[in-house]
Order: sequence, then C-alpha cells, then structure tokens
Amino acid sequence: MWKYWGGVGLVIAVVAVMTLGCSQQPSAPASLIEDKAYPVTPPAVTVKVGIMTGEITELKVTERVEQGSGRVVSTAKLTGTLKLKNTSVDQSVRLVSGRIRYIDAQGRPIAMADGQQEPTIKFAGYGAERLDPGHDATQSLEADVPAEALKPGKLRGIRLELAYLPSPYKEEKLSFPVSIGSQ
Repeated sequence: MWKYWGGVGLVIAVVAVMTLGCSQQPSAPASLIEDKAYPVTPPAVTVKVGIMTGEITELKVTERVEQGSGRVVSTAKLTGTLKLKNTSVDQSVRLVSGRIRYIDAQGRPIAMADGQQEPTIKFAGYGAERLDPGHDATQSLEADVPAEALKPGKLRGIRLELAYLPSPYKEEKLSFPVSIGSQ
C-alpha cells in the first residue's frame, strides 16, 4: 500500500513541478524599433554630368532607433532613385562606378564614421551599365550617412561622383546589289 501512495505522491510532485516550475516567468517588455526619418530638401534634383542628364528622386534619410531610449540600432541610410539619360547623338557611355560624398558647410567631404562603408554606386544588371545615345537607365541608391551629417547645419550638399567611359557611336549604311531568281 505504501508503494501505491508513494507512487501517487511521486506523480503529484512531478505534475506540481512541471506546472509551477516550468511555467513562463514574466519577461521584460521587448524593445520596439522604429524608423526615424529625416527630411531631405529638396527631395528631387535635376543633374547634368558630361554628356548625360538625369534626375535623382525620392531622396530620404532613415535610421532605425529603439523606441523610448533613442538608441540607434542601425545607422542612417540615404535612399533614392537615380535616372541618367545619354544626351549625345554620337557617343555611347559605359557607366563604371559612382560615389556619394556628403559635403559640409565649408565645402569639404564629411568623413564616414568607424564601421561605415564608403558609399558607392554599382551599376547592376546586364546592360544597365551601357547607355547608347538617347537611352536612359534607372538605378536605386542606398548609402550610409555619417552621423555628423545628421546634425543641424552640418550638411550643405551631396556630391555624386560618376566614372564613365564615352566611346564613339556610329551608324553606317551598307547597300549591295542582289537579284532573286533569273532576271
């Protein structure tokens, strides 16, 4: 009989431990992450570089911060869209690369913070790097923004540096005599 009541007691003890000991304890509230947007004025600009014209649109700067504490979770990013058009009538353009520079009030580039990558533009996609006369290409922009540039009055402008190779573009006509059948 002691074995029976001992077994029942053991089962009750195990159930009590599982119920009380393994229950979820109240946890600290999870920190919420929010996007903090900085207005970019103007949000769109028209550009001209060499034999290309274009526009940069949808410019905005966003950084992710912890709600409440204001702690930066991920660094600020500049995003937008770059559209370039080859305005030449006789030159093709091969887009090689590009860089984005943030310019301070004295006209000098603002240094990137430790751990931030130098903002570059890679012209992706097959054929996206080549612009024949009259053609255009659209490229998404996403680049780290130095924290110094977010301070009021620090950022005066953004410089877009493009490397490209122009090459002569010619269209020739070729005519040759032919006959079909016997004439």
